[in-house]
Amino acid sequence: MKKKLIVPKFKNEDEESDWWASINLADYFDAEDFSRFNPEQFMAKHGKPQTKRITMRVPATWIAKAKERAAALDVPYQSLLKQFIQRGLEAK
Repeated sequence: MKKKLIVPKFKNEDEESDWWASINLADYFDAEDFSRFNPEQFMAKHGKPQTKRITMRVPATWIAKAKERAAALDVPYQSLLKQFIQRGLEAK
């Protein structure tokens, strides 16, 4: 690092945009200051999936009814089933 980059507080986005346009980042950083970004490593550390896949067997008639209702509502049937599960879990 050549010299410390001190970013001021800005009153608005225009002021910030003008400030960033006015500086040369090469005055503050050397190539050695950076490391190669590894997305797999980053996701392993920070990107835990928010959803989990499940497999379950249900009667075919349930799926048919869900597809009919979803078509009437113009939504994907799996999204509709997720809503049904959520409502069931939140019921008191």
